[in-house]
Amino acid sequence: MPLPYQAMYDLAIVGGGINGAGIARDAAGRGLKTLLVEKDDLASHTSSWSTKLIHGGLRYLEYYEFRLVAESLAEREVLLRAAPHIITPLQFVLPHEPHLRPAWMIRAGLFLYDHLGGRKSLPSSFGVELSSSKWGAGLKNTFHRGFVYADARVDDARLVVFNAISAREKGADIRTHTKLIAGHRENNHWRVTLQEAGGETREVSARALVNAAGPWVKQVQDEVSAEPAQALVRHVKGSHIVVPRVHQEEHAYILQNSDH
Repeated sequence: MPLPYQAMYDLAIVGGGINGAGIARDAAGRGLKTLLVEKDDLASHTSSWSTKLIHGGLRYLEYYEFRLVAESLAEREVLLRAAPHIITPLQFVLPHEPHLRPAWMIRAGLFLYDHLGGRKSLPSSFGVELSSSKWGAGLKNTFHRGFVYADARVDDARLVVFNAISAREKGADIRTHTKLIAGHRENNHWRVTLQEAGGETREVSARALVNAAGPWVKQVQDEVSAEPAQALVRHVKGSHIVVPRVHQEEHAYILQNSDH
């Protein structure tokens, strides 16, 4: 039987994806009385439909986003150390296509990628002959040279659950199948109405409220705001195509395309 709600939380979080669970873990670790509510199960939507990669954003180097890449690579190191049971190294082969990018540009980008984030857990990048090594397995023989670099793969749903369990161990109150249906500011705190799976409603108070509802962020905003929400969040959709395995090696391929 779940424990009763506290009279006042320091922080209430709406959304049980990776952002909500991560915020809950961090907040509880800082000693804040934390509540997380999720209308379905943990990681039941966007956070279990990801690319399942922990990466630094290699392509952002072409747009001179050096700080973003450095921060992402540093966080990759943190995650590799924190959860090696669900986050593991994965090497990528980048076949070289000279008409798209010169070799010196790729080498320079990979050198930065190796060094920007204080890499300790993963091997450095290197060049390879594709036609005469395992790195070319499954590729057309039109590819002759390439480059190998490392990122990491993750069981994304388990990472969310890992964060939620850790948050609970630190004192957070984690409530699934619990939906925020109303909320308003009252003096210096929030009063929110929650609906549980059986239809029962509860009112709780929190000094701060975090909207981590992902694609439902506007709906949550509308529930707690007297005015219609502005278009503060833009939805971005990605597509993942599952294809038959073309080789038995443990690396993946990343293919270049033109900027047109």
